[in-house]
Amino acid sequence: MSKATTELTNKQTFDAQQIAEDVASGEKKIPQVDVSADYEASKEFSVSEVDRTGAGTQAAATATAAKFDISAPKDTKLKTQSSGNQDEFISMVKEINPEPEEVGAVSDELLQKALDKGTPG
Repeated sequence: MSKATTELTNKQTFDAQQIAEDVASGEKKIPQVDVSADYEASKEFSVSEVDRTGAGTQAAATATAAKFDISAPKDTKLKTQSSGNQDEFISMVKEINPEPEEVGAVSDELLQKALDKGTPG
């Protein structure tokens, strides 16, 4: 753990310990949290002033409006002709992904030359 993280953790622990001791001795009262009231108060900040009027809707529409004409999509009907011939499918696959060409034979002598060339020094 880094020094900064350790110091932060120790400080948080120290602060929590101090508050617990102060509460136990009566110097401080236990903090009361009203989540519902905090949530209701946060709603005021969740919407800007411009969004409370029609101007916000108009500004959003202007900002997101298309700058060019957009054509409507057209439905097209494509009718495929199924031949049921597996050989046609196999030939199509070979056109798309041809089999790799065969490489020459690798002899022990060729392998040793490659190892010698790859050795430093």
